[in-house]
Amino acid sequence: MRITRDILLKAARTVVQQRTMRDKHILCVYLTGSVIDDLPLLGGTADIDLIFVHDSFPAQPREIIRLTPDVHLDLAHHDQSIYNQPRELRINPWIGSYLLKNPIVLHGTQHWFEYIQATVNATFNQPETVLQRALPLSETARQTWLDFQLDPQDPDPQRIWAYLQSLEQAANALAILEGPPLTERRFMLQFPERVADLGYPGMASGLVDLIAPQMPDTDTIMHWITDWKTTLAKVGQREDCPLGLSPIRHGYYTRAAEALANDEPAAALWIILHTWTRAIISCQADPESLENWTSCLTELGIYGDHFQNCMNRFDQFLDQVEEIIEKWADRYGIDLSTLH
Repeated sequence: MRITRDILLKAARTVVQQRTMRDKHILCVYLTGSVIDDLPLLGGTADIDLIFVHDSFPAQPREIIRLTPDVHLDLAHHDQSIYNQPRELRINPWIGSYLLKNPIVLHGTQHWFEYIQATVNATFNQPETVLQRALPLSETARQTWLDFQLDPQDPDPQRIWAYLQSLEQAANALAILEGPPLTERRFMLQFPERVADLGYPGMASGLVDLIAPQMPDTDTIMHWITDWKTTLAKVGQREDCPLGLSPIRHGYYTRAAEALANDEPAAALWIILHTWTRAIISCQADPESLENWTSCLTELGIYGDHFQNCMNRFDQFLDQVEEIIEKWADRYGIDLSTLH
């Protein structure tokens, strides 16, 4: 089947209609994510991101539902109370952006969504509010770096996961100055454009150096993809498999990485590292998977004896992030100390 945006929208509407007919506690449903951008496909796969708002606490926070081998639904379930404090949503990088980034409302009662959206939008794009979304990410990334310095240890999967999360936070602190936060699959594809818009294109190569100080060739990446798939398959068989690593999502990740490996290797590596590390943690150090993962990170130059070098480069990257944010604030005459 040829996947188009219209087909994805039709599937979303059908699911919403079925759910709202059965469940009268659903107050609102809106569509967000890559379908909104008309860029749903990557490696021939796509997900449909739907946010269900309930008038009471939902039974589960998230569902992953297979539609076809190439398409799945990613349903987030929110309690209405999340939306009771619009000021908090204005400084929430994720929900605030979902509300304002051209969402498509597929179900709503009593103009609920329009009211919430208008209230959040009131000061959402004011420089002070933008900084209130960016600063906590930068500060959290810096705290991770500081924690590593105060408690130096050899890297392990948990430590690498914290490192990757801090890279994501630092990069998104800059991305948010120009728009919504970057999502997982297109993270390294869209970051260069964001920092170029900010006037700091060199930050893109700086981030790549923190992911892959020793960039491999395509054949090596494809070999790692084989090992990564094996780990994902093992995790998918576990009863405690994280929902985000459900077998339904494996092709969504692996086919995207395969499609990017030749022309956008850093983008492929981000997807691989982000999901492989989570899978390794979930596998509880399955020896074969751990060995393959360790070999990959060692060859990339972010493991073992190389890790402290990464920390030194990350320190410099964070210095630049902090300086860019300070200059951005100065442009609007904002004293950052007043925002804490």
